[in-house]
Amino acid sequence: MCILTSHADRAAPHHHLNARWGSHCLMVALLCAASLFQFAPMAWGQCSARDVLQNQLKLGKVRAVDLPQKLIGSARDVPTWKTIAVGTFGNSFAYVELLVVSAVQLGFKTDSVPLAVIYARARQLGLELAAAEVGPQLRLQYLDQPMGEFLIVGMQPIKTWSGEPVVLNVANGGAGLILIGQDGRDDAEIPATSRFLFVRPPDLSGGIAAALLPP
Repeated sequence: MCILTSHADRAAPHHHLNARWGSHCLMVALLCAASLFQFAPMAWGQCSARDVLQNQLKLGKVRAVDLPQKLIGSARDVPTWKTIAVGTFGNSFAYVELLVVSAVQLGFKTDSVPLAVIYARARQLGLELAAAEVGPQLRLQYLDQPMGEFLIVGMQPIKTWSGEPVVLNVANGGAGLILIGQDGRDDAEIPATSRFLFVRPPDLSGGIAAALLPP
């Protein structure tokens, strides 16, 4: 199966998982996401995850000029959306502050924007790309995600076994919680209304990103 699914009514609290189980889940999640398009026929017969994502992208094509323009001047202007624990190896865990912004908030007025252009603007404003681990970890820890919410992880693309670049999308399409890959090419056109997850720079986080739990 090439997506990671979980259901809040059946899942045990994940913060009690030991390091070995957490490491296994993270590795499985990353491998599944990376092989998403390679084994698509096997996965879609069960939950049609790609169809869910494609439908969301189509429905998300609202004209950017029709939306309120709450522009971001810098990373300092963006409130912390969620703080998650990352790192499942050994006994140390770091905390990462995640910020949610759309291409519209970054100042784009076109209906879609190339992925590389979105990343460039985000960096100009002081936002940082997330590590690939953030997607699987958020999926494991974000069990109350609202139905219909799709969050693209602002990250360096990872490659499928066939060499196609993908970025991860943490979503609830209505049939359960999923972690799915989508086009991660530099010229991939992303609807300006899509919401991205970026990381607050450590120098603006009050030290929380470097905080470690005791061994």
